[in-house]
Amino acid sequence: MGELSKLPNIGKVLEEQLNDVGINTVDELIEMGSKEAWLKIKERDDSACINKLMALEGAIQNIRWHDLSDEDKKNLKDFYNIYK
Repeated sequence: MGELSKLPNIGKVLEEQLNDVGINTVDELIEMGSKEAWLKIKERDDSACINKLMALEGAIQNIRWHDLSDEDKKNLKDFYNIYK
C-alpha cells in the first residue's frame, strides 16, 4: 500500500479508488479536497456513499471521520444529498 493508506480512514480499496482517479499523494488529496475527490470516485463507482465522503474529509483533517465536527458532518451531508 502507498502513502495515502497511512492516513486515517484510507484502506486498500479507497486508496486504489483514489489512485484510479489520479490522486496518488496526500498533497494531491488535500489540494483536491474531499468533495471533488468523492465526485471523481462516484463517476466510476455509483455506490460511493456518505461514509466514503466523510472518510475522505477525515483523512484530510488527519482524524477518524467519526470525530469530524458536527458542522463538517452537516456540510458533507448537505453536499452528499445533492449528488446521491
